[in-house]
Amino acid sequence: MESLSNIVWIIVGVLVLSFFLSSWVTVNQGYVYVITLFGKYRRALNPGLNFKIPWLEQVSKRISIQNRSVELEFQAVTADQANVYFKSMLLYAVQNAAEETIIKVAFKFISDKDLMQALTRTIEGSIRSFVATKKQAEILGLRKEIVEFVKAQIDHSLEDWGYHLMDLQINDITFDQAIIDSMSKVVASNNLKAAAENEGQALLITKTKSAEAEGNAIKISAEAEKEAAMLRGQGVALFREEVAKGMSEAAEQMKKANLDTNVILFSMWTEALKNFAEVGKGNVIFLDGSPQGMETSMKQILALVLKQTTPE
Repeated sequence: MESLSNIVWIIVGVLVLSFFLSSWVTVNQGYVYVITLFGKYRRALNPGLNFKIPWLEQVSKRISIQNRSVELEFQAVTADQANVYFKSMLLYAVQNAAEETIIKVAFKFISDKDLMQALTRTIEGSIRSFVATKKQAEILGLRKEIVEFVKAQIDHSLEDWGYHLMDLQINDITFDQAIIDSMSKVVASNNLKAAAENEGQALLITKTKSAEAEGNAIKISAEAEKEAAMLRGQGVALFREEVAKGMSEAAEQMKKANLDTNVILFSMWTEALKNFAEVGKGNVIFLDGSPQGMETSMKQILALVLKQTTPE
């Protein structure tokens, strides 16, 4: 009897110890445990040491409230029937640790796999519906617009599931190789066109500047020639005036001395012949060397001198 009593007490002790140990649950940071009683939601356990009724209350789900990320790859078709391939990264998390939110997260889907499938298909459908309204030439420049459109479309669904879309990044957008090759040709032709236009503009500017410089040079040269001609004319006029004055004075002195003034003309004639011979540089100059020719030339010179000295 005594041995049987000892066995009973041992069993009772084991049951009490088991009851005590199973009454406590440690919840790690970043998690929330869902407790059910006979299959029905009972309460949520927050991080730390928590008490539960042994054998009756069960930990139904362990929900992480940390950020989660997933990579997506899918295909869409544009309005002009071009295939577009997307690679994106999705960042999402449980909205908060409130009891209402935890209930949504725990019981909306059977498993995380079902959640991911629904989330992925929703995002793919949103992007495909957006891409279907655009042409392939527009897609590369609409990365930001695509993200904003998707967020606006799925925020309500995620909120109903207890989640929040934190970020959606479209990392890569590609097309079929034939489209990529054609786009490269378009870019190359546009670059060649722009280069030709720039070259034409540069050539036009160069020719314009050259013409302006040539015009300015001609203008400056004409101004200089004009000024030189004016100075030459003034010099010739001054020379004639001085010659006329000198001859007049010489003629007056010869008259006073009762000498023939034709001597002056003869002297001028011989000086002219001498100058022709010295500076002519071999050029041929035809002169009438006869007395009659000299007389005619002298009369012409005298008439010119008298014209210069006679006041009008």
